[in-house]
Amino acid sequence: MSERAAPFHCPYCGDEDLRPGEQGHGAWECAACNRAFQLKFLGLLARGLQRSEPGEEQT
Repeated sequence: MSERAAPFHCPYCGDEDLRPGEQGHGAWECAACNRAFQLKFLGLLARGLQRSEPGEEQT
């Protein structure tokens, strides 16, 4: 796996001033709203992606 992915915006205030948190892997701190949050990958969805055949309308 490559380097950890970084969020682009705070999920609370939308600001971009984020820094890795001290709480461990996936933890981030927002300097703008003074909140800490953690991101975690849960897995792939069982239904997967729905692909349409050529000529079919997508709904």
